[in-house]
Amino acid sequence: MIWIPIAEGYRFSDTRAWVETVSKAVGHTVPELVSWEWHKTRREGLARLDYTQNAINKTLVAPFSPRPAAGAPVSVPIRWDELDDPDIRPDRWTIRTVLDRLATAGDPLAPLIGRHQQLPKL
Repeated sequence: MIWIPIAEGYRFSDTRAWVETVSKAVGHTVPELVSWEWHKTRREGLARLDYTQNAINKTLVAPFSPRPAAGAPVSVPIRWDELDDPDIRPDRWTIRTVLDRLATAGDPLAPLIGRHQQLPKL
């Protein structure tokens, strides 16, 4: 999923259309890496650029939010270099361990707080 906070001065619909355009452009540029299949089992290891998740009233999990699952896993943003970590999984951090994560790795989203954005022209 591509997640982009709404840039200042833009309406939600502007941002949603921008993300859809970028997602489709990426998919057409590197089709060997992208699948538009909804079901994970049909993607054959390819990534789904699901721009449809950028919708009003969509129930997405915000960063550092607990998920309603056994063990109370927490949604934690990661850095690009962590994507290759074989231990990365949705339940890696919980409400009991997320503060340790913040103490050691910090918050990768912190530099974005209060930062003004402008969507580049496509």
